Amino acid sequence: MPFVGPLLETVAHILDFVFGAYMWIIIIAAVVSWVRPDPYHPIIRFLYAATEPVLYRVRRALPFLMLGGFDLSPIVVILALQFIGQVFIVKSIMQLASMMY
Repeated sequence: MPFVGPLLETVAHILDFVFGAYMWIIIIAAVVSWVRPDPYHPIIRFLYAATEPVLYRVRRALPFLMLGGFDLSPIVVILALQFIGQVFIVKSIMQLASMMY
């Protein structure tokens, strides 16, 4: 099956893009949260809807991440995306794809 290697490589590139895009969405949401934006603005609602389910789970699992009103959960999620997502998952798929050629 000569098409499996390129297919897996494509999947790895798409996942890499998705993890990177979500990382930037989290960064933008964290920066925007510092300025008290209009909660009814469509972009702010999208940022909240896209990030809050993940950040809420991290805050609930690790409540000590709230240091003096400073929320460290975006940093934890970004590190998880970097290490688990992009380093472990994407590189594993890329290595599997290279073995399929």
